[in-house]
Amino acid sequence: MNILLSNDDGYQATGLVALHAALAALPGVQVEVVAPEHNNSAKSNALTLNAPLYVYRAANGFRYVNGTPADCVHIALTGLLDYRPDLVVSGINNGANMGDDTIYSGTVGAAMEGYLFGIPALAFSQIEKGWAHIDAAAAQAAELVQAIGTHQLEGGKPWLLNVNIPNLPREQMKPPRVCRLGRRHAAEKVITMTNPRGETMYWIGGAGPAADAAEDTDFHATAEGHVAVTPLKVDLTDRDALTYWAQGLRHMLGGGRR
Repeated sequence: MNILLSNDDGYQATGLVALHAALAALPGVQVEVVAPEHNNSAKSNALTLNAPLYVYRAANGFRYVNGTPADCVHIALTGLLDYRPDLVVSGINNGANMGDDTIYSGTVGAAMEGYLFGIPALAFSQIEKGWAHIDAAAAQAAELVQAIGTHQLEGGKPWLLNVNIPNLPREQMKPPRVCRLGRRHAAEKVITMTNPRGETMYWIGGAGPAADAAEDTDFHATAEGHVAVTPLKVDLTDRDALTYWAQGLRHMLGGGRR
């Protein structure tokens, strides 16, 4: 199994190094790292279209790009690699990517880029920042990769899994639980500061607390010590509202217009 590994914390991040070691130790697995040069948290699926991108190789063999997580996977799949990976893996992220976080997450964005190219993909994150018990998280991630492998859905469709792992010793982790995304409250208030020139600077506030942490959500699963596994999809269509808007627009626009 050939795995393309990326992340959003940068190619030197502790989570990436630990996950690479755990995956590379699996029998029959080859792991290629193409990751951002610097931290690119919250870059989502952004691609760099107005500046050149460069690929460098670190002393440990990892390749890194002066771009976003999605840039790394996109470049790897459209010309950098001379083969098509069997699996795209992203992480391990320094902090949770649950609920609404997945919309902003560069970790999820890297995995999703592989999924958009028709390759099964997983995004791994630790719940709390600081890398506590990172080796346990990497071992759990590798176990999931080994178990799931290149499993194909009906019709040969790829899949995208978002996995959040508690910062716990391996023996204290509870089994993976498949669950839906929860929801967060709105983010905390923006932080303002004054720079030496007297200009106001704005810093985006922290993520809000959980608003929906029901028993079937990722928030609840990880709070109970489980590894949360959430299948994701890209289609943002509100199918329940299609009929409402079709009828509503005809009324708003004056009846018979189509």
